[in-house]
Amino acid sequence: MEEALTIRVPDGPALEAGLAPVANAKGGFVVCHPHPLYGGDMDNPVVIRAAEVAQAAGYATLRFNFRGAGASEGVHDKGRGEQEDVRAAMAALATHLPAGSRVGVLGYSFGAAMAARATRPSVPEAPLGLIAPPLGMYGFDFLQTSPGRLLLVAGTADSYCPVEALHRLAAISSAEERIIEGADHFFFGKLYPLGEAIGAWLAGAPPAR
Repeated sequence: MEEALTIRVPDGPALEAGLAPVANAKGGFVVCHPHPLYGGDMDNPVVIRAAEVAQAAGYATLRFNFRGAGASEGVHDKGRGEQEDVRAAMAALATHLPAGSRVGVLGYSFGAAMAARATRPSVPEAPLGLIAPPLGMYGFDFLQTSPGRLLLVAGTADSYCPVEALHRLAAISSAEERIIEGADHFFFGKLYPLGEAIGAWLAGAPPAR
């Protein structure tokens, strides 16, 4: 059961969020939604699926709306202030976990770009899962200089995240790569295998070869 939460971004807006505590949590994951100017928000099906899988694996989750989305204050900041939104969400989730718990981030599409920039290379200990990162729209090469556990997952029919570009990023970043056969950028009809891929990464299972 999620609890409504308000996140205060330092010197920034108040953000709408939903916290899902888990008994004896292993840690926590913030889940970041796709581009708000194209209808993305915290209730996106991929975001919900990622949060449910993380909860089932024993992690507390926090979904939130970026500034200007849903009931969150502020206006879209073209990816600048949104990185501060991610960091504020991580700090908020940490206050609901035992001291020393690790907080990671799962980001989808635009949310993947913001999650990567908010955590790398400044927070390399945070596990980072990038779902359908829009490699054709944002640069991700900075991930090659950052250690830390990294997941890249996308579909073979994703025009915003070409498989060859994903292979290249996985190679230079030493990321764990998981490919969903036939999935497009929105994972229509492919939410179940997407969840399996995220769950396997959370469990530490090696990718299929």
